[in-house]
Amino acid sequence: MVLVLKWFIGTLRGQYCSRNEKLGSEKKPLNPFLGELFVGKWAGDAESGETVLASEQVSHHPPITGYSIWNDKHGVYLNGYNGMKARIATTTISVKQNGHATYYLKAFDETYIISLPALHIEGILFGAPYVELEGKSFIHGSSGYSVSIEYTGKGYFSGKKNSFKAKIYKGSEDAALYRVSGQWSESSKIKDEKTGVETPFLDSLKITSESLQVKPEAEQSELESRRAWSKVAAAIREGDYELIHQEKSKIENDQRELRKTEQAEGKTWPSKWFEEVPVSNAPEVYLTLSKAAGVEPETTWTFVRSKFDAADVKP
Repeated sequence: MVLVLKWFIGTLRGQYCSRNEKLGSEKKPLNPFLGELFVGKWAGDAESGETVLASEQVSHHPPITGYSIWNDKHGVYLNGYNGMKARIATTTISVKQNGHATYYLKAFDETYIISLPALHIEGILFGAPYVELEGKSFIHGSSGYSVSIEYTGKGYFSGKKNSFKAKIYKGSEDAALYRVSGQWSESSKIKDEKTGVETPFLDSLKITSESLQVKPEAEQSELESRRAWSKVAAAIREGDYELIHQEKSKIENDQRELRKTEQAEGKTWPSKWFEEVPVSNAPEVYLTLSKAAGVEPETTWTFVRSKFDAADVKP
């Protein structure tokens, strides 16, 4: 569980800080349309093997994205779905993240369920918005070990941005085996509660990443993100706000007409790689772990690998 927590904390900087670091601040994302696809891969080398990413917009109202990342060589599989509900206040935007992920390690036959933290956008009044995580999230493993993670940010008088405290335990959260604290975007330390020894845990600034490989737009399906939004992206790069609105409206209007046609014909858009299934039909390990993590939806979105393997869209 220590290594799973280290992996999870190591993903947060890339998820929530990369746009701020590359672009100077957070930017308003484009709203994905129903059925939108994004695929890519990390080619790796002979030792690491190929890692594949597949994501699909499986719902528009409410917006939900299904995703799967896997490495067959090492038997590592991450599947999940994510939805967001935003609330706008005077100085911040608060976002509740719905959904969860399951992480399976074939070599150990272990499954982990991961809940998602809430977040808010700070710095809006100063024209330099950035993401700050808040509240708690959990990781529960089939081995019996669990992690609770509490997120805090910089206050008016104290604290540091992107701070967190985590407890690794088995059974009772009050009986922690290890405690980890620091900044998820920078460095953190781990303390063995039995010995009292504290050692470095992770320095996120030293993590190097391999670039995701995505096919050229000309080779992509019309449903793939970079091809579908290419004209909007070009207008954004040119700073042509009128053209941005025109190209964005074309996509949105086409989607509205498609939904009207489906409704008139009594049809619904068929998802390509994911299936919405009742939680009651999920494996027992999922039911047990999801209850422990406080993730108990009536339905969940499941990635169907055979559908991806048979589909015409590939990374």
